[in-house]
Amino acid sequence: MDKNKTTPFKNNHFITLVISVIAIPLSMSMWIINIIYSKLLGQNEGLDEPIVISPARWLAACFIPLLICVYGYKKKTLNLSGALLAFVVGFVLTLANLCFFADLLIFFFTSSRATKVKGHLKKKIEEDFKEGGQRNWIQVLCNGGMATQLSLLYLLDVGASERPINFMKDYRASWLSLGVMGILACCNGDTWASELGTVFGKGDPVLITTWKRVPKGTNGGISLNGTLFSTLGGLVIGIAHYLTVLYFSDSSLWLYAPPQWPIILLGAYAGFFGSLIDSILGATLQYSGVDKNGKIVSHSKHAVKHISGINILDNHSVNLISTIVMGILLPTVSKTVWPTF
Repeated sequence: MDKNKTTPFKNNHFITLVISVIAIPLSMSMWIINIIYSKLLGQNEGLDEPIVISPARWLAACFIPLLICVYGYKKKTLNLSGALLAFVVGFVLTLANLCFFADLLIFFFTSSRATKVKGHLKKKIEEDFKEGGQRNWIQVLCNGGMATQLSLLYLLDVGASERPINFMKDYRASWLSLGVMGILACCNGDTWASELGTVFGKGDPVLITTWKRVPKGTNGGISLNGTLFSTLGGLVIGIAHYLTVLYFSDSSLWLYAPPQWPIILLGAYAGFFGSLIDSILGATLQYSGVDKNGKIVSHSKHAVKHISGINILDNHSVNLISTIVMGILLPTVSKTVWPTF
């Protein structure tokens, strides 16, 4: 028998194993722990109705991210360490707010797809190019670590719920929600700019600090196409967040909430501005050089010609700093401009 004919059975069997052996027991055990903890907390503090997260929510938070991580691992967009940490990130974001999960889902699939576009061209200009852009735990941490922290704060302060943005009536929930969205829009915008802007367009980019032409793939290089892709990358995150809050949030909360469509524009802003922050850091604090084969490298050697930057940060550090800045900046800006919409 042809081995390939058994693949669908094996895949279905593996998915069934994941659901029955991991996802369901894990979600049920966490639900039971949540009930016990909430009752003890309610007795100690005199609360009549302690907050208990539903078993369906626990199941969704365990099962859906686990299934996506398995898919990412099988498609080689995540290695084993990346898949394990991505599950933790996905679990926290899904449990806290389905809007966070929608943002993460769009980021994962669109950025993974963008990484694979015209890989043969990227291989010619990038020394550390990986086929399929397989992400490890460091990349997952630097892209999703700050979002996970804000989601934990949201879960502890607000609970597991979806709420419309309302700085007047629901300040902390609104601030944390836009912080998470801003981080993922920043990551998606930067990925779209670097992965798509590099291979689409004929001209070389310009260095953001000097406006001089530099080779494609140079850290801190920007182009019209790359800027457009970064804005679109953030825009799709904003659309995902807006549609999810529109569909899943409690309708009673909308009576006093302002219009929510600015979420879409703020997502585009986060993608655009987050990519600029990443480019400024890359042009100044990240080394870029070109080797004898014409590939962009991030280390200095005798055979490497320096283009820009100094060797302080690597690409992971730049991504991490960009997400921290945008996670604080977007809600801070939003609370001042939201009443004007």
